[in-house]
Amino acid sequence: MWMLPGQNQSWVSEFILLGFSSDPTTNSILFIVFLLIYLSSVLGNGLIILLICMDTHLHTPMYFFLCILSLLDMGYVTTTMPQMLVHLLAKSQTISFAGCWMQMYVFGALGITECTFFVVMAYDRYVAICHPLRYTVILKWDLCIWLAAGTWICGFLFSLLHTFFTMSLPYCGPNKVNHYFCEGPSVRSLACMDTYLIEMVDLVLSVFVVVTPISLIVASYVHIAKAILKIKSTQGRCKAFSTCASHLTVVTFFYGPSTYIYMRPNSSYSAERDKQISLFYNAFTALLNPVVYSLRNKDIKRAFLKVVGHGRVD
Repeated sequence: MWMLPGQNQSWVSEFILLGFSSDPTTNSILFIVFLLIYLSSVLGNGLIILLICMDTHLHTPMYFFLCILSLLDMGYVTTTMPQMLVHLLAKSQTISFAGCWMQMYVFGALGITECTFFVVMAYDRYVAICHPLRYTVILKWDLCIWLAAGTWICGFLFSLLHTFFTMSLPYCGPNKVNHYFCEGPSVRSLACMDTYLIEMVDLVLSVFVVVTPISLIVASYVHIAKAILKIKSTQGRCKAFSTCASHLTVVTFFYGPSTYIYMRPNSSYSAERDKQISLFYNAFTALLNPVVYSLRNKDIKRAFLKVVGHGRVD
């Protein structure tokens, strides 16, 4: 469990993830609940990807972006949930230092990518409502691909900085992480040195990956709201708003918890509360996305009925 690099100082070589409970009965119940959530999230998002790929009518920028969002959610929840499910039933709840490093990096990369990707989706709605006649001219496929690629590059770059600074801290004392996965603030709380400087670095990164995207999304929706108010018919307003409602719902449920986790000072850290909040924006948001987009979207419903009724979509 410990490595001795010299000078009588011990360094953590693995972490113990405490999870939610130490009671076997409770863990068995949690296993069933979280397994259902995980399978529903993966199957729901996978179904959306399948429908969009199969139905040529859904080969538009909006559904291209929705397909990528579903892919992100599948990866996001798969980074943490399978390991948590294993730990709920296994006696050992350890994760190697390298494994913790990789989990933190991939989780952060996908999370930051999703943060910035919501801006791209907001821009898509802005163009669709404010410039409907120029929609296909502005959002050409080359631009869509570059926008999507840019969010992935941003996510993996910023996550590398966050993970590097966090995991470069000296961990020479306790190795029990009061969490169900290696999330930055939870692991950082075990460091045997003052983490104020790293917190400031994280805060600066958070401004770029949280505050800036939120500001751009708000700016987009201010223009969208103005455009909707100019529509004379009530039916037209409702239709325009309904195209944005799904995106706004998902953005709210994702940004709210994640902003709290990564932008509050380390002094207000609460392990139990953070576990619950992390579970919400990690697992439940991934589960919510396909529900929100499928229930409120007639095109997705129509594509699903075609697949069920005819076995394929023309």
